[in-house]
Amino acid sequence: MGKSSVAHALLQHYPRGLHLPVDDLRELVVSGLVHPSLDSPPEATRQFALARRAAAFHARLYAEAGFAVVVDDVLWPTDLEAMRVHWATQEGQELDVRPVFLCPTLEVTQARNAARVGKAFDTLNLVPMIAALHPSMPPADYRAAGWRVLDTSNLNIEQTVELLLA
Repeated sequence: MGKSSVAHALLQHYPRGLHLPVDDLRELVVSGLVHPSLDSPPEATRQFALARRAAAFHARLYAEAGFAVVVDDVLWPTDLEAMRVHWATQEGQELDVRPVFLCPTLEVTQARNAARVGKAFDTLNLVPMIAALHPSMPPADYRAAGWRVLDTSNLNIEQTVELLLA
């Protein structure tokens, strides 16, 4: 169970729901796609920024039309602040953004990554990145920035959705 599975299950509880995985937006690039890596190539950083801006644009468009929207991505608390400019409505109001950090243990994260299917790249390439990034994302930083933090290590999708809806 990961972010996409939770997003899809959560949106089933709304009359209209849109799931926007930033990875899927990135994978629409036909040529020149740069995958994430530990050395953070500038082009990968630029492509992530473009995909996040596109996700925010689509989120705003659909939210203004009455949809519940989940943007599925990996962000640091400071990234959320940088994105707020893209979430303003045409009337200048900010959308109702409720950031959630799903933070299973490193072991569970690695196991879930190993079980992923259907990606355009070999998910084994993410193993060292997950190992390096996981400790640099302390839940306390997200809580301090106003995020809702859920350790989903021992939760199934339905339990996670119940917590999100509560």
